[in-house]
Amino acid sequence: MRTRTHLAGKLAALAGLLLAATGGVTLTSPQAAAATCTAGTASDFNGDGVQDTVIADPGATVNGARRAGLVRVVLGGGKGVSEISQATSGMDATPEAGDGFGTSYAAYDADGDGCSDLVVGAPYEDVVRDGTNLVDAGAIYIIHGTPTGIGTGSAIQGYSQNGFDTATTTEAYDWFGYALKAGTTASGSPYLVIGVPGEGVTFGGTTYADAGCIEYVQGSTKVSVNQNSTGVPGDPEVNDRFGYSLTGTNRYFAVGTPGEAIGDEEFAGGVAVFSHTLSSGMPTPLVGLSQDSDGIGGASEAGDRFGFSVSMTGYRPSDQTYNSDVLLAVGVPGEDIGTTQDAGGVAVIRIQPSGAYTQVAAFDNSVADVEGDAVAGDFMGQRVVIANTDTSVVTTTSVVRLAVGEPGKDTSTVKDAGAVHIFRPLDTALGANDKELFRGAGLPGTATGRDYTGVALVGGSVNLYVGVPYSKEAATSKGVAYVMPWSDIDGTTSTGTTVHVPGAGGLPDAGSTFGVIG
Repeated sequence: MRTRTHLAGKLAALAGLLLAATGGVTLTSPQAAAATCTAGTASDFNGDGVQDTVIADPGATVNGARRAGLVRVVLGGGKGVSEISQATSGMDATPEAGDGFGTSYAAYDADGDGCSDLVVGAPYEDVVRDGTNLVDAGAIYIIHGTPTGIGTGSAIQGYSQNGFDTATTTEAYDWFGYALKAGTTASGSPYLVIGVPGEGVTFGGTTYADAGCIEYVQGSTKVSVNQNSTGVPGDPEVNDRFGYSLTGTNRYFAVGTPGEAIGDEEFAGGVAVFSHTLSSGMPTPLVGLSQDSDGIGGASEAGDRFGFSVSMTGYRPSDQTYNSDVLLAVGVPGEDIGTTQDAGGVAVIRIQPSGAYTQVAAFDNSVADVEGDAVAGDFMGQRVVIANTDTSVVTTTSVVRLAVGEPGKDTSTVKDAGAVHIFRPLDTALGANDKELFRGAGLPGTATGRDYTGVALVGGSVNLYVGVPYSKEAATSKGVAYVMPWSDIDGTTSTGTTVHVPGAGGLPDAGSTFGVIG
């Protein structure tokens, strides 16, 4: 059964839809190379060598259309704020209720000009094809960075699934663009992975609804991959939702399949790991993982949703001079701890180039000395972020950090305030250095009921980004985003947390779910 109550009441207006009857259109020609851009900094849309911050608000009202969605880009160095939506000049699109522009986003240098380019998903976009309105088919937009910034004046391209990959078909409820991951491979080639978890996949003569697929692009290679593709672990099944979550590094990427049935256990979940090395025109499948895989702790149970969130970072063994391996963090937010339902948990797995894997840690809040307790409805692992803070050295516990969202966590006085739990996942004793961050205790602000802190996380080698898009605190009722240096979280520096909130720091005083990150 399709459950889409969050989209109830979405308008099915036909006028001004994003895409023509062909299912896709290039909105404008690509940006010419800008020699003044300086490459080398991630998420640097104006190419000035200073990292920029992207904060989405997919629930924002745009031109009167509720939940049409928008994205704001805060340029580093105090160079201003850009607001991007389907109403942005140069984007031949119309904001419509429930489009969810900004539900996902990713940054990479798609055209090699030195300025990062922003990819934004609008997975609930309706698409007209052959006279039929395909509800929630989905679309993505590529907004090119320029030396003067991003947004108005940028080259913008918009695609539906068929417009992006003519070998595929745009269909209702595909959710094309629900998840995105982009970057550069070890060989220097830009790549983009697009999650399409609502895709129906035909296998053995039967089409399985919501089996899911991904669209993968590297250089001139563009291919659709699903569980019926050669070498990909598992088989397509109803509600697998392959492509619901994505993560990657320069050598590998992983695809979450939280609806995967393991035996008779529905929605137990799984993860497929790939190498960016192309073989027969597609990325190389390495291994499929679930809680029933050899050496992985726990057991696959109905509703665990292993792979609901995934995060990956580089790992350098002591016998290598580069990050040949990766650490993969997998969230299991539906994990039951004994009779405690949906307390949640996390697994961290090291993966080698051959596909060989070793579980580094598997834990929940019932582990000895870990802060807090395993409580029903905490949903530990709803979001995970794993980061190597120094990839230039042999990987040890001193450089790897793991942030785990616990959006259902209560404080002593506030229900569903939410928390972010920090670990050193390579520690022998996970409770030795862990800490829980709550608003008002490790995070700025004041915890209020149903904040769901921990529902939005992303991170890099320097900073952890925490979004609270459902903040009920009066001062941040439109949402808030925090940028926290890992070194501050460790207590080795006191740089301070940067707070982004509508109405301050050049951000417009408007929004609904500001702070959707990752």
